[in-house]
Amino acid sequence: MEVLLCPEPSLSIRIAEPCRLNRLNIRSSLRFPAEIGGRWIARARLPAVKAVIDSATLDQLGMTESEIRNPAVSSTYRSSKLPKPNQTVLEAQARVCTGPEMTKPLSEEQAFKVFDTILRSVRGELKDEDRVSRAQLGAFFAGMTIRANAFPEATQWSEGEKRAIGTFWPQLVRALPPDVVFIADPEGSIMGSSIGPQFVGNDTTEMRLVGALREVLAGGHLGYEEVQGVLRDVLPLNVEEDGKDSSKESLVSAFLIGQRVNRETDRELKAYCLAFDDELGPPPVADVRSLTHYGEPYDGNTRFFRSTLFVAAVRSCYGESSLLHGVDWMPPKGGITEEQMLKFMGANTHLTPLQAKDLLEDKDLGFAYLSQREARPSLYSLIQLREHIKKRPPLATTEKVQQLVRVSHIIFTVFVVLTYSYSLFLAIYASGREAVVAGFYHEGYEEPLLMLMRRRGVSRQSFSIVVDAKDYGFQSTDTPRTDRSVSKNIELGLAALHGQKGPAYDRIVLNAGMIDHLLGCDGAEDVHSALDRAREAIDSGRALKRFLNYIKASNKMK
Repeated sequence: MEVLLCPEPSLSIRIAEPCRLNRLNIRSSLRFPAEIGGRWIARARLPAVKAVIDSATLDQLGMTESEIRNPAVSSTYRSSKLPKPNQTVLEAQARVCTGPEMTKPLSEEQAFKVFDTILRSVRGELKDEDRVSRAQLGAFFAGMTIRANAFPEATQWSEGEKRAIGTFWPQLVRALPPDVVFIADPEGSIMGSSIGPQFVGNDTTEMRLVGALREVLAGGHLGYEEVQGVLRDVLPLNVEEDGKDSSKESLVSAFLIGQRVNRETDRELKAYCLAFDDELGPPPVADVRSLTHYGEPYDGNTRFFRSTLFVAAVRSCYGESSLLHGVDWMPPKGGITEEQMLKFMGANTHLTPLQAKDLLEDKDLGFAYLSQREARPSLYSLIQLREHIKKRPPLATTEKVQQLVRVSHIIFTVFVVLTYSYSLFLAIYASGREAVVAGFYHEGYEEPLLMLMRRRGVSRQSFSIVVDAKDYGFQSTDTPRTDRSVSKNIELGLAALHGQKGPAYDRIVLNAGMIDHLLGCDGAEDVHSALDRAREAIDSGRALKRFLNYIKASNKMK
């Protein structure tokens, strides 16, 4: 395959019949616009992907070879401009930067290796990917400090960690920057350092952040206004172009991971959720009968079929508009996202909220995708830092409950929906008007997500239901695997939209029909009728047509 790199591509797709799901023969082609030579670049059999592009085209596009991405593998969507974290310390962060019960203390051997790595790095002996970033130092020492101050005995420092710290701290306290020493010993009560109690930050922004951090590092919690004020002060986070870390990186890193380690309160999560609602001004209001906001986990899928993009195309066929949002690549999973799939097929993923509104109102489309890059640039500025703190920050929960385009006259009712798909779903519905659907991987996030939905001005009527696909005539099958392959995910989705029966088809139908039914959508009062309506949208070819129309229409947006 020739790599698909084009500012305004046109797309044609032919699916050969007959075909089996595991050997789908899809041929597609992209035509570069006239200013790039007007040449057709074709690919055959999506799973066999190889990225190749000639040097002349590279020059015309203003790109380097390091910027070419293999669209078959989700991990290649990670920007090559992002410096990678030190793996030794990152593995330690995975153990110690988690909750009071989940933390796993380091063994003596592990602890000595980690502190030796940190010392050699701050002395300048480690370079490039071996270097421990300021963000890593902030996250690691924040986890260690909160463990010492507030964790139960079982997850406090192990004897091996104590011996390692006792050995290395006299050297570290002289080599570490003051902001990191502050994070490691904020009150001088852990190591006996005089630096931490005296540290106030380098400017007024840092002073506010340092004050909040003292409470967080002690295992405490903050008020709504305090968290919101800190976030607005420090974001967007600008990493210096020469690659050097600023003290803000370590402090912001410690703040984010510290609040997650302490298990955020409702008021703290609310602050993360609402802090940047007005970053670009009031959201545009779409003139549509109904609108569903889909908030999937931003770090994507690494194993199984991600179906929501195709579900949105199906639901749009009968007037249920959908707005999807996310990113191109996000840690820690770094899995398949809607943005990667849309990029692969040549869609414009740089839409503004106003442009998304126009696509939602288009009667031949009825769904749209917004990147966090365009809709919440302050939050998008944290992607590098989020990779270096290893664990998911509070934002991983709150960013899914966004309303980037609104509709008017909203009256909400709340539902909890558990599906047979790769994730669980929560939904909040505005009677015939507006809904928020948020996906998550692990049980335990139901209440925080519902709380965030209610904080947006929602009255609550809640219930729970476990959906067994077999109750609605679906046969038990293995969930389709994609294993980070963007092209494989598209292959499965397009086969389903083409009418190819199988587990991917069933998954799209079940998710579309059950969401329609549980949200009380018109024409979906009966579950079987809702499922039949979704099947008809696929089997008639209407869903596939809308899907392909979206790719073309998005590229007409300027």
